[in-house]
Amino acid sequence: MSPSMREMPAPHVRLPAVHLLLDDAGCAPLLARHGREQVVAHLRAVLDALRARLLAGQAPDVAPAAILAQLDARLAAANASKLRPVYNLTGTVLHTNLGRALLPDAAVQAVVEALQWPMNLEWDIETGARGDRDNLVEEQLRALTGAEAVTIVNNNAAAVLLMLNALASDREVIVSRGELVEIGGAFRIPDIMSRAGAQLREVGTTNRTHLKDYAEFAGERTALLMKVHASNYAITGFTKEVSVAELAPLARERGIPLAVDLGSGTLVDLERWGLPHETTVRETIAAGADLVTFSGDKLLGGPQCGVIAGRKDLIAAIKKNPLKRALRVSKLTLAALEPVLNLYRAPDLLPQRLTTLRLLTRPAHAMRAAAEALCAPLQDALGASYVVAAAPMASQIGSGALPVDRLPSHGLAIRPAPGTRGNPLGVLERRLRALPRPVIGRIADDTLWLDLRCLEDDQRDAFQAQFAHLQGGGAA
Repeated sequence: MSPSMREMPAPHVRLPAVHLLLDDAGCAPLLARHGREQVVAHLRAVLDALRARLLAGQAPDVAPAAILAQLDARLAAANASKLRPVYNLTGTVLHTNLGRALLPDAAVQAVVEALQWPMNLEWDIETGARGDRDNLVEEQLRALTGAEAVTIVNNNAAAVLLMLNALASDREVIVSRGELVEIGGAFRIPDIMSRAGAQLREVGTTNRTHLKDYAEFAGERTALLMKVHASNYAITGFTKEVSVAELAPLARERGIPLAVDLGSGTLVDLERWGLPHETTVRETIAAGADLVTFSGDKLLGGPQCGVIAGRKDLIAAIKKNPLKRALRVSKLTLAALEPVLNLYRAPDLLPQRLTTLRLLTRPAHAMRAAAEALCAPLQDALGASYVVAAAPMASQIGSGALPVDRLPSHGLAIRPAPGTRGNPLGVLERRLRALPRPVIGRIADDTLWLDLRCLEDDQRDAFQAQFAHLQGGGAA
């Protein structure tokens, strides 16, 4: 709209002046909360929109109270956080797009304290000299993994990149063709190697690789023998891969370090709690790996970070690489990681204290009871356009951990009522995402599935209270 049009008054209507609205008692809380500059900018936008409607022949409410109500809504929307809590009912516990592992209370409180106070991040309190931030968690990680040394970076992709750049720049890294993985976000091992300056030497075939394949090419130009965890797929049938234990003697014989990218990387044997076995970091190092990289925010149950654990001399070389500073973690990550690692000192209490393990080990009957209790209230809220039923489901761990294994679960299965036209499940999925705390489920087989594994008992009442926002919406 041109300036001349903005100055044209609508017939019989006079918009309140900006300064009068700012002096109105109803504006005082907005000024106190948002500051004068922001309030004035949004107030002018509200008045411009009202003026445009008046010029178009409409009759909006231009009373000061109505204008200030619009201003309040605009300011609230402009200042609302883009990062919002949601209900993860997808059935994937460690959901990459929803933030992966949830931190236990001890870690949350440690982060809050680190936010509010200066911390001895790189300061040795005993000697008064500069310290190494890795030292804050190295003792715990060495004890849990059996490694000689460790270093921490901001995620496992960074750990792989740093390791390759520090130890294999302009040299070859041997990897089985069946382990050249691509994970979420188009992270591909060949691309990471190229960026790190390493030269990929792939051996074997997609489904079968033998020890002789590594031996044939392991020579003077070889910087690393490398194994990569197949984090999001499984090759079955006529297959063969070389284990770490089989590969380690060749690595020692040729004087070439053996590196293993575990991806998720658990620190404890999950079988003791009835979960499928996932190779631990300690098992990998004990089998002969010289270096192991793994994530902190997956099965470990901590904050986003990547850990490189292994031989002391190799870790020292990695830490000298200039990329280490670019990829290092902040005090908040270390503040969260340390109390999580301390929980592992009492492994018998982990299912109660470590949020990730608590969710993974929830018994199916707990989810079934929740589904049965929520089924009727949700049906009442949705009305006759949908049919809601409590149903068995299968959860997955997620984030590359045990990609083909499923955990028995229970939840709510929502289907369109017979004769419903259009895209009722798409409509409902959007309505669930529009709730005060968005609900994220998944649509498959003409059903909207809400897996209740990640909805804990103390969250159920708040979750059900949101059903009131769904009433009367219909399927259109």
